[in-house]
Amino acid sequence: MRIAVVGATGMVGSRVATEAGARGHQVLALSRRPGREGPNVTPIAVGVTDSPAVREALAGSAANGAANGAADAAVLTVRTVPVDQEFLVGATRAVLDIAAQLGIRVLVVGGAGALRSLDGSGLPVADNPAYVPAEWNAVAAAGVAQLRTCQAHAGADWVYLSPPALLEPGERTGHYRRGTDTLLTGADGRSWISAEDLAVAVVDELETAGPERLITVVHRDRRPAAA
Repeated sequence: MRIAVVGATGMVGSRVATEAGARGHQVLALSRRPGREGPNVTPIAVGVTDSPAVREALAGSAANGAANGAADAAVLTVRTVPVDQEFLVGATRAVLDIAAQLGIRVLVVGGAGALRSLDGSGLPVADNPAYVPAEWNAVAAAGVAQLRTCQAHAGADWVYLSPPALLEPGERTGHYRRGTDTLLTGADGRSWISAEDLAVAVVDELETAGPERLITVVHRDRRPAAA
């Protein structure tokens, strides 16, 4: 596959690009400040707000060495610090617009806020202080707004991947558990996954798409080998 990763130098985007490239996919790594070229990874200097340039890159018509055919799929991994909900929603809508025009599926790596809580409260994670302390309210709300933007887009083929409550750099184990619209926890009770294993889940979904539009994952310990 030819996979365009939008936001390819961030924590998640860089790992998605590496994972996809290691599996033999051709990766277009779009970023305002592109990283270095890697195995099967072509960096492209494109900001997500530059819609004409994003469209050229995804269509395979960019005049920057990436003009080798349109992308088969796109991964949107954009985040801002501090959080900027207006920017995130606008960027998401713009990428969905372009992908719909080109017939490209989009996997949006979002936030955990839109998932349902596990504690029986019936609250979305974004509204549950047991999961989201006050200082993270804006981040959670932006993720929910991003999902609503996807759901409101009539023409795009998209899937929204919510990470668990905690996402951080770590080890690539290749082991995770997949769910849909409810927050998951591991055997140790933690709602956590490494960015490396999230990238594994992203590429797995691109290679073999499931039927759901809202999915989530959580770390899964290696199972001992059978005796």
